[in-house]
Amino acid sequence: MKLYIINGPNLNMLGIREVSKYGKQDYAALCALVREHCLKKGVETVFYQSNHEGDLVDKIQEAYFEGADGIVINPGAYTHTSVALLDAVLSTSLPCVEVHITKVEEREDFRQISYIRRAAVATITGKGFDGYLEACDILIGGQSESGN
Repeated sequence: MKLYIINGPNLNMLGIREVSKYGKQDYAALCALVREHCLKKGVETVFYQSNHEGDLVDKIQEAYFEGADGIVINPGAYTHTSVALLDAVLSTSLPCVEVHITKVEEREDFRQISYIRRAAVATITGKGFDGYLEACDILIGGQSESGN
């Protein structure tokens, strides 16, 4: 099994950006945590982060062409603006879990809109880095659920 872990804008700034919301651990720590978790389950992971919408679309399409079994995606701010990411995930028919480190539902009004959610089999919010582990487990187990 192979999962793509795709992160959008500013996730490369973990550990620097708004530490009170996102914590002190950096992006490398996130990748290491998820990689180790998945390795224990015999799952290959491909990590990608970009601040550019088109690059994220390209990586979603690559996941399809490279035989991925699912996508864990934190689109960052593109969650609330990008129909292109939604269309990319829909075009692949790959199961996708949307994940957010913070509880976006308790933040600003504009963060209440999620385009990617229409393509997701589940959404995980507010669980920090552990939300990524839960998202991977959902895809590994083939479950479909929603919630926090």
